[in-house]
Amino acid sequence: MNETESYPVKHKPIVLAQITDSHLFSSLDGLHHGHNVFDNLRNVLLSVRNNAQIDYVVFTGDLTQDHTEQSYQNFVDCVHECDITVPIYYLAGNHDEPELLAKYFSVSPFLAGKEISLSHWQVQLVDSKSATPAGYVSEPVLEKLQSAIMPGKHQLLMMHHHPIDVGYFIDKHGLQNKADFWQAINGYNNIKAIACGHVHSAMELTNPVSNLLSKPLNQKLKEPVVLYTCPATSIQFDPNVDGVAALAKGPGYRVFYLYADGQLNTDVVTL
Repeated sequence: MNETESYPVKHKPIVLAQITDSHLFSSLDGLHHGHNVFDNLRNVLLSVRNNAQIDYVVFTGDLTQDHTEQSYQNFVDCVHECDITVPIYYLAGNHDEPELLAKYFSVSPFLAGKEISLSHWQVQLVDSKSATPAGYVSEPVLEKLQSAIMPGKHQLLMMHHHPIDVGYFIDKHGLQNKADFWQAINGYNNIKAIACGHVHSAMELTNPVSNLLSKPLNQKLKEPVVLYTCPATSIQFDPNVDGVAALAKGPGYRVFYLYADGQLNTDVVTL
């Protein structure tokens, strides 16, 4: 069955849209490498609004490009203009100030919680923001993540920075303590997937860093944990350029379908 078809109620998945990396300016006409990022965000949000299956939205960071407060207000205004009513959870990216996110995202439909607790699933938002553009998941955050994992629920972890290298320039600004992160989640066989932003591209990657761990990966893990990266609402990076350059592609987002039995399906929507 295709994810876009109708489901009997008892088989209906929870549907979650991930949007990321809007890189807005104070001006609604601001261009990021030739792309009007506000218009792109609006088009993504209208697509989300028009998908009646979507139950939640998670924004995984990098709201602003010019670091102005007006860029945060523009994001909120765009959400309201597009009449998004489903809950929006959020994380700070390396460009963002958590205090400004909290200030401007204090209105409906934004929610500040970092966990979506469902009947059969637990979606956890993992803070990877550091003092540099690169990511770092601190020991307190890792400990909080471990203590929050509920054995009886399937797990989807969401973060801004990528914990697996993707093979182009953004790896210089990826998660710096990859080994610590993977070691912390080693042994939890109910973690179904990890989703991240930051890389401005849609990929599916399997953790290749077991050789970095101080201990072998737990052999009880039934299958590798897949990392799903997300296209940006702003621009898609050209992987053949050593630096920020935009492909001739439109904005996009990712949709997750979470089933009661632990099955996870995902679609990428490109506009």
